[in-house]
Amino acid sequence: MTSRTQSPADHTDHVDKTASAQLQAARSTERAGEMQKAGERLPSARNAAKVTAVILRGLVYAAAASTAAALLFIVTYILVKGIPNITPDLFAWNYSSTNVSLMPALVNTVLMVGLSLLLAVPLGIGAAIYLVEYTGRGNKLVAFIRLAAETLTGIPSIVYGLFGLLFFVVALGWGFSLMSGAFTLAIMILPIIMRTTEEALQAVPDSYREGSYGLGAGRLRTVFKILLPSAAPGILAGVILSIGRIVGESAALIYTAGTVTKVPQFLDLSAAGTSQVLNPDAFFRSTRTLSVHMYVLASEGLHIDKTYATAAVLMVLVLAINLFASCLAKRITQGQEK
Repeated sequence: MTSRTQSPADHTDHVDKTASAQLQAARSTERAGEMQKAGERLPSARNAAKVTAVILRGLVYAAAASTAAALLFIVTYILVKGIPNITPDLFAWNYSSTNVSLMPALVNTVLMVGLSLLLAVPLGIGAAIYLVEYTGRGNKLVAFIRLAAETLTGIPSIVYGLFGLLFFVVALGWGFSLMSGAFTLAIMILPIIMRTTEEALQAVPDSYREGSYGLGAGRLRTVFKILLPSAAPGILAGVILSIGRIVGESAALIYTAGTVTKVPQFLDLSAAGTSQVLNPDAFFRSTRTLSVHMYVLASEGLHIDKTYATAAVLMVLVLAINLFASCLAKRITQGQEK
């Protein structure tokens, strides 16, 4: 029999293979252990994610419920306090210290809302159209205008009132009047209308513009025929916010419109049969809105019950205006879909 002797090289190869096999076995064992640990951690991670989701969902529901409860409490409290105190004398056309009528203030509120929107809406929409459609992106002037609009939105209303007092009432000589109050409120709501209109125009897809330009329409026609109708719901949302601020404003109007409880006489009935039937001086007479009316009654402390009744009427007026604007927005949207 012949015996085979193992060379040193073969011995070294055998040792290396053994060490490599042992290393691979160790790595496989370690990998299997890691996979086992990961498998053990996976259910716990899923459970933690579920718990977090449940907590966040509960916080969201709690926030929504708190908001709804606060709104319901305020509305219910005002209606319960105000509706029993609403009497026919409260709607008398002429105000007196006996009936404490809110009818002149109600009429003046509607006039103030209409005149302020007539001044602010065209300017706000026009400024938004210019910023979105006629200026390039990254324009420094656009950035400055947006910063100024956002700054004006956060200014307290008393500051607007002092400005209106110094400029419209004193400098221009309009005195405490419907016109002074309307111009002051128009300046207040102008940033709101401009920013909401700008965001509504930016939300319109670029494909609308490209399709209009592709059919040969110019920029101005595209804006008025395509973009503005598409952005109408967003624009109306800004108008609704503006109406809410106008109706609830008192500080600025005390300094500009005054507190006289009379309806402006736009028709001069004594001049019937002549060419001077219209009375433009009525725009420069002092008026009182519902919010100012509430403030005066509350500060006097003699007719708190009538104050709650005025608050209830004011709430119904705001709700009616908002419903009208919402229905108008839905009708516009449905007309576009057809």
